[in-house]
Amino acid sequence: MQRLRFDPRPDWDAQAEGLGFTWRHTGGELYWDETAAHAFTMAEVEDGIEAPTEELHSMCLDLVAEAVQSERLMEQLDIPEPMRDYVADSWNRGDPSLYGRFDFAYDGTGPAKLYEYNADTPTSIYETGVFQWLWLEDQIKAGVLPADADQFNSLHEKLVDRFRAIFPNGGFVHFSSDADFVEDRQTVRFLEDLARQAGLDPQFVAIDQIGLNADGQFVDHENWIIQAMFKLYPWEQMLRDDYAAPLPTAGVTVLEPAWKSILSNKAILPLLWERHAGHPNLLEAYFEDDPAPSALGSSYVRKPLFSREGANVELIDQGRSVAEVVDGGYGGGRWIRQALCNPPSFDGNHVIVGSWVVGVEAAGMSLREDTSLITRNTSRFVPHFIRD
Repeated sequence: MQRLRFDPRPDWDAQAEGLGFTWRHTGGELYWDETAAHAFTMAEVEDGIEAPTEELHSMCLDLVAEAVQSERLMEQLDIPEPMRDYVADSWNRGDPSLYGRFDFAYDGTGPAKLYEYNADTPTSIYETGVFQWLWLEDQIKAGVLPADADQFNSLHEKLVDRFRAIFPNGGFVHFSSDADFVEDRQTVRFLEDLARQAGLDPQFVAIDQIGLNADGQFVDHENWIIQAMFKLYPWEQMLRDDYAAPLPTAGVTVLEPAWKSILSNKAILPLLWERHAGHPNLLEAYFEDDPAPSALGSSYVRKPLFSREGANVELIDQGRSVAEVVDGGYGGGRWIRQALCNPPSFDGNHVIVGSWVVGVEAAGMSLREDTSLITRNTSRFVPHFIRD
């Protein structure tokens, strides 16, 4: 694995604007960054990322199957008690999953180490599945990369196929997010387009425009009944909202399904370690209120169960905090501690490898860089390619 410098394509910004990639800049700084790219060998991709991704996903599914039968585990996972049967029923019915993304520390010299599983968010799905693929094609066309250069990236095709598998008869599917948050809305537009390619009829409804009719069914802004819905809205909030109570009887298929609330939760990290201690792709992890965290000594990462984009995560090295803690409002609940494993550094940039799962198959890779040790919403997305 190497980080190589590249000249940005002269028209990349105009191309991004024309395609609706409007969040390519964040707060005046570049989010999409093609001044560099990471080169992988095929063995690094297949053995270092792809195989561990599918193995860890299988381990996660085994954990869900165990958790839905255990009040003790549901309590450890902080699933609200009134919604536990709903979460369990979604698993027992076999409610389908669309995607997920593992975040790894990986530099090609040892096994990938799991930081967390983003099981309920599509963040970076467009830039992974579309824009970095266009970068690869353009660089090959320009002669910058050889004609046989490749990318670990079947995300677009697998998502279309997965929509077809979930809805084999086509039909009407609602898509929902915050209509005013540009990145969320554009990401959902991308997923709507994939659904359309799969033969579905997508209809957008803003998350705050969803209502409930007299029969206890969810309806959109035009009073159409919502029978199937993709929502860009986290389960940890959704299960605690006023509208959570009608979910079990509303007759709506939700993507991602409610059982993903078990996996989009950092409590799975100590639970996976408890079941697979010493696994080469896991970092030692414990619940903070367990006596066991003392085994980590004075160096560890402290994470709230529910946190996004690195918010409220604290890195402790030899008893000292070594990275700025950004308060995202997630500090009020339970915490875990995970063994400290700094992301690898290339040219002063710390990189995290995101590995996508569609259904149960590894489907693509996204890389985020930052000069900070903690990946945040401002961390840059850089492309990758495979060479041998």
